This record gives sequence, C-alpha cells and structure tokens, in this order.
Amino acid sequence: MANSTIAKETTRPEINLVDHAVTLVIVCLVGLIMNTVGPAIPLADGFVGMIVIYLISMVGLILTRFSPFYMPSVAWISLVGIVATLPWTPGSEWIVAQAKSVNFLALATPALAYAGFAIAKKEIEVAKHSGWKLIVIACLVFFGTYAGSVLVAEGILRLQGI
Repeated sequence: MANSTIAKETTRPEINLVDHAVTLVIVCLVGLIMNTVGPAIPLADGFVGMIVIYLISMVGLILTRFSPFYMPSVAWISLVGIVATLPWTPGSEWIVAQAKSVNFLALATPALAYAGFAIAKKEIEVAKHSGWKLIVIACLVFFGTYAGSVLVAEGILRLQGI
C-alpha cells in the first residue's frame, strides 16, 4: 500500500509556475499578433480577451500545482474556463464577450509551432540512433499515405461522376 502511494506522488509532474507564466506571456503575445494580423480584430479587443484567457490558464495551472489530488493541467484549465463561463457565474457574460474577441485559430499557430519544434528535437535523436533505415521507412510511409489518399479521392470522384 505504501509503495503505491509513493508511486502516485512521484508520477505527479512538478510544475514551475514562473516558467509556465513566462511561456504563456510569450504565447499570448504571439497569439495577439496573429489575432490582429489574421482576422483583423482590433488590438485592444484582442488584448483584453487574451488577458482573460491567460488568467484562466494560470488559475488552472495553480490548481494543478496545489490541488490535493492530481488531474492534468489541461483538465484543470478547461474546468476553470467552463466554470467561469457558466451562465450563473457572476461576470460570465463579460468573460464570454472578451473571449469572443480572440480568434482561437490564431492561438493554434504558436501552439502548433511549439509542438512541431518539440517533436522535431525528439525525432532528431531517434534519427541519430536509427540511421538510414528510418529514411527508407519514412519515404515508404509517405508514399503509401499519398497513394492511399489518391485512391480514396479517385474512388469518391468516380462515384460522384466527376
């Protein structure tokens, strides 16, 4: 019984709130630029909406760090966002109005770029150990995926009479 308690405590990830806060500021700034340039939402509107989203994210991270039981940070952040926008929560109309001024597709750009960098770093390490065989397998997978997509598209187009 004691071993399972220790295992649960050691598997809980340590969250450095300062690092996360700084990273979120950078992501929010990039997202704000993308929000202003892409969908042409006024900077002031997007700025307030981004602050609301930042605060929801930070409250979720604080709950992840200090809650007596573990849930992933994405679950806590989602829960805070849901509770903050429930109709009977005081100020929820204002929060929803501010969040509407943020184009979430604009926020996806920096998030996906970061994920791409993180995956690329891991893939480079895998490629160093795998060698040339990985390149051959990757090319075969890419070709197979492309050929499969072509066959499916061709079949659907023929069924439609195009």
